[in-house]
Amino acid sequence: MILKTDCRYFPGDRPCRFNKQSGTMCDDCGEYSPVGFKIIIIKLDAPGDVLRTTSLLPSLKHQFPNCHITWVTKNNSRDFFFHNELVDNLLIFENPETLHRLMVEDFDLLIHPDASPVSAPLASIIMAKEKKGFGMNSFGKIYSFNPEADEWLEMGAFDQYKKRNTKTYQQIIHEIAGLEYRKSPIQLYLSLDEIKFKNKFFSEKNLGRYRFLVGLNTGASSRWQYKKWRLDGYIDLIKMMKQNPEIGILLYGGPEEEERNKTLLHHYPDLIDTGTRNSTRDFLSLLDMTDILVTGDTMALHAATALKKRIVCLFGPTSFNEIEDYELVHKIIPQMDCLVCYKQKCDFNPSCMDMISPEMVYDAINQSIIEVAALK
Repeated sequence: MILKTDCRYFPGDRPCRFNKQSGTMCDDCGEYSPVGFKIIIIKLDAPGDVLRTTSLLPSLKHQFPNCHITWVTKNNSRDFFFHNELVDNLLIFENPETLHRLMVEDFDLLIHPDASPVSAPLASIIMAKEKKGFGMNSFGKIYSFNPEADEWLEMGAFDQYKKRNTKTYQQIIHEIAGLEYRKSPIQLYLSLDEIKFKNKFFSEKNLGRYRFLVGLNTGASSRWQYKKWRLDGYIDLIKMMKQNPEIGILLYGGPEEEERNKTLLHHYPDLIDTGTRNSTRDFLSLLDMTDILVTGDTMALHAATALKKRIVCLFGPTSFNEIEDYELVHKIIPQMDCLVCYKQKCDFNPSCMDMISPEMVYDAINQSIIEVAALK
């Protein structure tokens, strides 16, 4: 018997899944798949950014059909990779064994699209025949591995370049990686059990009585003060939506949104609360119930896009041009010269989010309803 340790399914410390399922051994295994072109992607940034970076995966599989992909990310993003068969190995940055392993392995291609001092040292020390993106030099400074990465580095260094950029993030990282960009989708997969969990919630709340379900993701990252729309805006928007009995309104959020969602429920007790203490996978499953999601530029935007929902996205300090709309996203953009400032706090009055009216959001919801109705 010849042990085929070069197979992508060989774990080394235990039987592979095919041996467990049917007793198949290497000699007569029809699932044998030798590791070919080895690619490693390093992406440790905010979970939403990690999720939208998965749009690289279909493009890589298209350009390198037999490639073997390793992805390094932080623990807070690991749940996005459940059921994703395009990634062969998922390595968690915080685990000590990850560094040990990466000091031994070598790769054909490394892709590190972040000009980040946290992950750039790792990109520099990993052995790879070709590197795309960013590393760290002996002075402790970020530098570009390839000329295609220079533009992104300059955008991070100069506000003027960031403001005038018209490329989407997906296009930019494809260019950095040397891949053809064909608007490949963000990758997110729900299991049968997760779909059952969603359907159970749908049934228990009798959501079938509504023709359209509109989700309100009321929060956003705390990093930027004005990614989050004002509470009174949501209160007025809900009043408008409740004029249409065909619309069911669902509240979404995490622990940081618990109090503001309680306030909305106090004003409108018949809203459907999906909870603010869900696991990541439960949140994603419940998000799949919506026809339309109203959200800021946050993780839920990218998740809803991956789930092919219609989205109304409210923009303030972050770049609206960098969001790939996939013909799903209605962008609400206030008319202010200071947009795309990326300020964590702002003392402008009125602020960019103050300039977004409930009427603007409601009009975009109605347009999305027309689009959803055409598909039903």
